[in-house]
Amino acid sequence: MTQVPQATYRFQLRAEFGFDDAAGTVPYLASLGASHAYLSPILQAAPGSTHGYDVVDHSRLSEPMGGRPAFDRLAARLAEYRLGAIADVVPNHVAVPTPESLNKALWSVLRLGPGSQYADWFDVDWGAGNQPLLMAVLGQRIGKVLADNQLAVEDDVLRYYEHEYPLRPGTEALPLEQLVTEQWYRLAHWRVADEELNYRRFFDVDTLAAVRQEVQEVFDATHQLLLALLQEGKLNGYRIDHPDGLADPRGYLRRLAERTGGAWVVVEKILEGDEELPSDWPCAGTTGYDALLRVGGLFIDPAGAAPLSALHSELTGAPADFGRVVEEAKREVVRNGQYAEVHRLVELLARICQDDVRLRDHTRRAFHEVVAELLVHFDVYRAYVVPGEEAPPAAVAAMERAAEKARENLDEDRQATLDVVLHLLLGRESSTIDEQARAELIVRFQQTCGPVMAKGVEDTAFYRWLRLTSLNEVGGDPEHFGVSPEEFHAYAALLNKHWPKSMTTLSTHDTKRSEDVRARLGVLSERPAAWSEAVRDWRRLAEDHRSPLLDGSTEYLFWQTLFGTWDDGPLAEDRMQAYLLKAIREAKKLTSWTSPDEEYEQTVAAFATAVLHDKTVLDAVRRFADDQSDYVRAATLGQKLVQLTMPGVPDVYQGTEVVDLSLVDPDNRRPVDYQQRIERLQRLDAGGKPQDLSDEKLLVTSRALRLRRQYPDAFAGSYTPLPTSNGHAVAFARGDAVITVATRLPAALRRLGGWGDSTVVLPSGRWKNVLTGREVAGAARIDDLLTDLPVALLVRS
Repeated sequence: MTQVPQATYRFQLRAEFGFDDAAGTVPYLASLGASHAYLSPILQAAPGSTHGYDVVDHSRLSEPMGGRPAFDRLAARLAEYRLGAIADVVPNHVAVPTPESLNKALWSVLRLGPGSQYADWFDVDWGAGNQPLLMAVLGQRIGKVLADNQLAVEDDVLRYYEHEYPLRPGTEALPLEQLVTEQWYRLAHWRVADEELNYRRFFDVDTLAAVRQEVQEVFDATHQLLLALLQEGKLNGYRIDHPDGLADPRGYLRRLAERTGGAWVVVEKILEGDEELPSDWPCAGTTGYDALLRVGGLFIDPAGAAPLSALHSELTGAPADFGRVVEEAKREVVRNGQYAEVHRLVELLARICQDDVRLRDHTRRAFHEVVAELLVHFDVYRAYVVPGEEAPPAAVAAMERAAEKARENLDEDRQATLDVVLHLLLGRESSTIDEQARAELIVRFQQTCGPVMAKGVEDTAFYRWLRLTSLNEVGGDPEHFGVSPEEFHAYAALLNKHWPKSMTTLSTHDTKRSEDVRARLGVLSERPAAWSEAVRDWRRLAEDHRSPLLDGSTEYLFWQTLFGTWDDGPLAEDRMQAYLLKAIREAKKLTSWTSPDEEYEQTVAAFATAVLHDKTVLDAVRRFADDQSDYVRAATLGQKLVQLTMPGVPDVYQGTEVVDLSLVDPDNRRPVDYQQRIERLQRLDAGGKPQDLSDEKLLVTSRALRLRRQYPDAFAGSYTPLPTSNGHAVAFARGDAVITVATRLPAALRRLGGWGDSTVVLPSGRWKNVLTGREVAGAARIDDLLTDLPVALLVRS
């Protein structure tokens, strides 16, 4: 078993699929060709957790998943088959559930306040007068809660329904109204959080409190078990969740590398545009969203951008410029969900400048306007400025780009304030007054950029601007419409040179749509005229189901989702309804999680139900879907083979070795039918012909992963683009032993009359296509290579 993975297989562990269940699939994983099981968070999480990112106890393995005994059985089973394990690590935050048995550290802070031995664990702004920690959990304002007797003291704890809170020593005998005031926490209405929360959290989730990994004690306590499992050989590496939330991501990774001896570690880092991972981070690379964008883009036809833009504007009235949508969404996030964080930045600026006579005349209002503009126009998730060090060029460039755009919206006086803020954020201000506050400002601003980007772009704008929803993906860019073979080859070559062990992926628990849904939708870029005609026809047939309250954007999202998830019929109604409800609430235009509009939500649900039971409409959708089947096949298999054989360590998300038409979480966490997959693979291994697209995808996946295991030197070696005489084929060699050839944009290829005499130039020698058994050599005709499948995987024979 190699310590660095050749290929990982991602499990979503939970109570219903724990360590023993994962152990039961190990023989299948070995047969598939994976080298490591990639485990979602394995530590003890909050009661009822369905994902594990809400850790409450770092000293225990998840009891609902089977605890330490079951984990040891999984480790033993993996070792038996010479497989390893990678664990998902959540360093940034812990869950807020408060019984002492669940979260000892937080319970102590709530009871003892700044005097707790765990006070340094949490990023709390206690204020000059030791203000209480805000617990915004009440369904009503505190006055109403008290009047309705919803609070009670029992067994030396303060209870509010299922919530429990400790009592500050010496306050047990006080009258209830006085008792709640005397605690180290303040119980408040849940709506108070966005404006007055005084602890750092994960994005806008009040129930996930950030922890300070920059404190040695915190790092040691939260990583002790995970490090022990690595030392025992039961883990071989880590995937680090949301490192941008940490005070010092580079410092954290350096400490982790030191403690692990340089184990394989990848980070969940979203790179925007041409942004690169900091070269001084001691890790193997990212979790692969950058690869996802490039691989998926290969199968998007740029020629479809203009007609799909026209259709989108016609049906939705949305602006042609996605940037306008992003700016509006980010302004809403800064104004609402991140108000408390912005307020804290403003107070830091005011404190710093009040203590320096040169800077004293800049006002809080000016600081607020400047900080808001910088956050809105910041175009990456974070700039990595370390207090006391010179800001790296990439960080300076990011800050200056944001400042240049912010300047356009500020008058002359505010521009002067902007200059001061920019100098402070880049560590250029020479004042030595309140050095601690200046360092905190630098770090806290960076920690706020990520939530504004994530909530503004991924979780709002992506649900508002729907030209082609397969591009509205984590780490994606809806305006990056297609990737040429030349662009892909350049990216892959850089990856092979600088981050050869970075992870690549097509689906994760965070993707908005599975790889196969995106592949289906991507075909629309090849067929914009046919799609436009089809959608207009479906809208006409569904006219009687459409309420005047139904907006064009939601309806267009429904039609794309209906086609994208079509599998010999529509998506199950309960899954479609759950998705639409989440989508319209995330869009925050006509309803939202915090202010739901029941009438509008019922209108959307009624429309979906009516269409999903209308045979005439569904027959029309079926006809269109059937006409796209060849194009869908090429995109589905092509992107899978490219991802599995390009530079990096490929990850296969649970179940996606066959066609999986899943939508956003929690839809993508549904149980996987492993027995069906086992039987499919056994049939293929016995010489059976693929019966459907799922069989073909499983064939491609298993053969590619097995080749990675069989030829590790080739996949650790060179990446060489291979010349083709037709731009509808993408081809490359790995080392001197393996070649990938994939069809791209087959609809346009068909309009041109097919492959004709097009060739791909192969390195000298004879080559065998492991997917079909055919042998070729020299300048092979692409038509001969891709006779049976739209992809070919060649190995030197």
